[in-house]
Amino acid sequence: MKVNKHTEVKHKSHKWKDAKGKRCRPPVSFSNVNSSPVVISMVKEHQESVRKKTSVKRLKNKVKSVSNHKNSSSESGIKKTHAQANGSSVFTMDNDSDDSQDWKEYSQSVHGNGMETSDNTEDVRRGRLEGEALHHCAQRDDRENRTVLVMQKDQTLCFRGKCLLTCLYGRVEVMGFTIEEGQQSYSLFSPASHCPLSIRGLESIRALESRNEASHILQKYLPQASRKKLLKSITTNSSIILLEPIETPMTRFLSSFPDLSELFNHPMTELMSAVPDTPLNGLGMIPLDSYIEGLKMSKSYRHALNTLVSVCKGDIDGCPVILVCGTKNVGKSTFIRVLINTLLNYTASVDYLEGDLGQTEFTPAGCLSLLTVREPLLGPPFTHQQTPDHMIYYGQSSCNSDLDRYMESLKSLWCRRSQTREAPIIINTMGWVKGFGFKLLVDMIRFFPVSHVVQLSHSGVNQCPALTPDFLRTEDGFQTHPPAQTALDEFTESHSPPRIYSHISIQAEFQGVGSQGTAKHQRSDELRNLSLLAYLSQLQCPDPGPVRPLHSLTPYQVPHTAIALGVTHCDVVPSHMFHASNGSLVGLCCLAEKVPSKGGPVFLSQAPICPCVGFGLLRGIDMARGLYFLLTPVDPSVLRKVNCLLLGAISMPSCIFTTQPGIDGEMPYVTTDYSFDLTGAGKLRVFKGMTRPSQEGMQ
Repeated sequence: MKVNKHTEVKHKSHKWKDAKGKRCRPPVSFSNVNSSPVVISMVKEHQESVRKKTSVKRLKNKVKSVSNHKNSSSESGIKKTHAQANGSSVFTMDNDSDDSQDWKEYSQSVHGNGMETSDNTEDVRRGRLEGEALHHCAQRDDRENRTVLVMQKDQTLCFRGKCLLTCLYGRVEVMGFTIEEGQQSYSLFSPASHCPLSIRGLESIRALESRNEASHILQKYLPQASRKKLLKSITTNSSIILLEPIETPMTRFLSSFPDLSELFNHPMTELMSAVPDTPLNGLGMIPLDSYIEGLKMSKSYRHALNTLVSVCKGDIDGCPVILVCGTKNVGKSTFIRVLINTLLNYTASVDYLEGDLGQTEFTPAGCLSLLTVREPLLGPPFTHQQTPDHMIYYGQSSCNSDLDRYMESLKSLWCRRSQTREAPIIINTMGWVKGFGFKLLVDMIRFFPVSHVVQLSHSGVNQCPALTPDFLRTEDGFQTHPPAQTALDEFTESHSPPRIYSHISIQAEFQGVGSQGTAKHQRSDELRNLSLLAYLSQLQCPDPGPVRPLHSLTPYQVPHTAIALGVTHCDVVPSHMFHASNGSLVGLCCLAEKVPSKGGPVFLSQAPICPCVGFGLLRGIDMARGLYFLLTPVDPSVLRKVNCLLLGAISMPSCIFTTQPGIDGEMPYVTTDYSFDLTGAGKLRVFKGMTRPSQEGMQ
């Protein structure tokens, strides 16, 4: 099977600086996505009925910026601005041409209600872009299937779908990341499985000098008639962005499954909030009205972000080590994505240590990993799957069956991180914050040189005790006990006194906090399946074309004698190992020692803690020739180092087997002739000797 090689680029250590101009990405091909006429008709009827009803006028609160975007006049080329009562400003420019003078007079015409009085300019309002406003500030080039959107400061566009965003002028912010003119294009993904994305206009670093400059920017992307209409919406401080459709091997592969074909459309709960018939709908974007909230940041949420960014930007001794914890469904993963994106505005990279087995950010579930993030995260986890620098396959979505292996795996990953790294590192943790799960959090704070602990909770009640330095002085962990020496001593031989860290508390206030989503694609098992399917989409050809089913791909042939086979989550007798692993997901691992073979297959009696380089589908086993048939996107040069296949409890999504086009006769791996009433038909649970908290001290 032909596998594209991934070019490995060595990055030097960067101290805090803006490295956006150095980011690059290969071009992406696009396809058209059209809105349904039936849905448009339904939504229009609903909106007409809503207009006839008496409603309470809702105030639109001005969104506060997470980071401070003040710029000196020397950098922007603009003299000091003078604030007006409505928050607008009058710009003083050095250019005294007639065109610039007209532009100055236009800037001064914006008065208290935020509306333009000139006949040549449309109304300019802050708040959510929706409905009729989108027809004034957006124009579409039907021939090239792209749209140019003009945004003012603090205007937001909340949407479902996906697109490619290029900033032509000014600045916009998405999930904490600032996109400026001159940068590369960025892919935005806002599927129904997660909170919808919002694009927010920011204040431009410099003002447009003339209307001719604005027209020149639009000339490349819009015909003359559309340019003339859009110029009426442009002010001296507008931001101009280009939105284009996007299609990737990942989106094509996911959409090939019937249950996922509507993944990037709005869920049924948002059906009547979708804004139809706008210049954006044909791109694969569905604007949402103000009844649907995007990312909602509480006051404590914003304060935590500002505090951590300030710490990372400042001169401190060593790099910041930020541990994020909290109960399930409280927004830990979203907070980490926003934090990483915000930090990438100031530094070239952020390190990330994955400690959440069930909801991993960059890999399929069941993995512990360490990697460096260099690109913003502008979508949910399945949209930015990547190969970590170091990874260990634990093989389960929870660690409650073997806590020691979990902790030892995390220690092993930490030891692989260079101690001279200057980039901040963020440690993600599980949502298990009671019993032994809480004790593991205590151990992690002691094992790693944590500088900040960010603890999320909701409803004004902490779901577990506050993990402050004072609390840890008397609390037992699973492997550690007070007094809290830096338990890192075990494997660094350091004997320094306990480190004092900062504890930051966040109260999450978004709708549905603390409860798992009930809509389609929002359950935890569905999210794990999406990440795994996105990983397998790397087997698809990067060029546009039809999706190739997995059974049509040519697998690798691996001799039984060259590779060991092990199981991480249960005990399987050797005679059943092939039956258990056939048609399953396996981790491709590298044992330190050579695999001993006596001419037959090699089975491991215990699950090792060893590096994992990727995953594969064990699609067949040839007993006669002694071969494994393996499908994997891992590069052949890396596969040469693999000498172990680990089978875990992470199952292949059922749609992989039940949706196999082009099959004549019986479908492989699928049967209805099976009974769970048979002895041994159920899953075998393995007890690792873990004592319940209520039984401690009774032995």
